[in-house]
Amino acid sequence: MPVNFSSNNEKFHTFVEKYYSMKSTSDIETFNRLFSELKGRLTRFAYSYIRNWSAAEDFVADAFLYYWENRSTIPDNSNIPLYILTIVKHKCLNHLKYLKMKQDAEEQIKENAEWELHTRILALEACEPSELFNDEVHRIIEKTLQSLSGKSSRIFILSRYYNKQNKEIAGELKISVKTVESHITKTLKVLRRNLRDYLSH
Repeated sequence: MPVNFSSNNEKFHTFVEKYYSMKSTSDIETFNRLFSELKGRLTRFAYSYIRNWSAAEDFVADAFLYYWENRSTIPDNSNIPLYILTIVKHKCLNHLKYLKMKQDAEEQIKENAEWELHTRILALEACEPSELFNDEVHRIIEKTLQSLSGKSSRIFILSRYYNKQNKEIAGELKISVKTVESHITKTLKVLRRNLRDYLSH
């Protein structure tokens, strides 16, 4: 469960009051004390969200370093512990957003690969021995579908291999029924032309 690091927490609130308005001090001992007393709590706070102890420690160290390097620009009435906590919070948020973006990209790649494989399987299953000369026709169908736009291939497969109605396909892909009909007509025309030597007359 994520750690509650609110300023309403009594122990933290007492500590905040103790260091309230701490400004660009040249007293390294004071800074070290601040680091010593806050490091553990800040690290646990970060870890409770990102679930990576090493990264949590790095974020806390970076936050203190950022504060130290920019202390001369911080207003006199600043609440330093909360200032550092805010830096840690944003580092955690950026980290989680990066992980989410990476996960979404990986899922998209996987989805595209699965769809391409599924398309080839369906194309092969659709080959009728009475009409097709197996290997050559499979090659032609696959090459034809690949030459069409991704949307045309997908609409054709949903229509012919999943037996979905045009209206259902339009709703699923958020396009008009007329657009669905246009893609199917175009695909059939290309397939008939490319397979004209293999179709029964």
